[in-house]
Amino acid sequence: MTVRGAKRLRLPIWLALIAACASGFATTAEAGVTGYWQEEPSGAVIQIAQCAEGLCLTIVALPANRPHADVHNPDVRLRQRPLCGLRIGQGFTQTDSQHADGGHLYDPRSGRTYSGTMAAEGNTLKLRGYFEIRFLGRTETWTRVWQPHYKCTPG
Repeated sequence: MTVRGAKRLRLPIWLALIAACASGFATTAEAGVTGYWQEEPSGAVIQIAQCAEGLCLTIVALPANRPHADVHNPDVRLRQRPLCGLRIGQGFTQTDSQHADGGHLYDPRSGRTYSGTMAAEGNTLKLRGYFEIRFLGRTETWTRVWQPHYKCTPG
């Protein structure tokens, strides 16, 4: 085999490697808002997936050092319900793969429900909760996890 022939054989290998890397980047970008996200500072993992009410957010993993009951719920009857498996968001309409809008978010730390929007930027999710007016809210940044390290079991 000549040197020129060896170079021809290496070229397809490089093209295959580049294509494999590019498809990995495309998978990350296409994942968009759906998937598993770790919320800080608690470390809980929330799954965002399609449900009957649009996109829904469900707690699927909780760290051991956090409350496991909905103790801040304004309805006293619901304060003993488990956080594991709790739907904390619903009604989001996906405007494109990277954005969703029009949903409602329940914050178990405060017991309040907010209107919300979300935007995925690579492996981060900007989740904004607000009352009535969008700019009068708070934005949290969550980090994508491909699978929870542990899953809680709904009570």
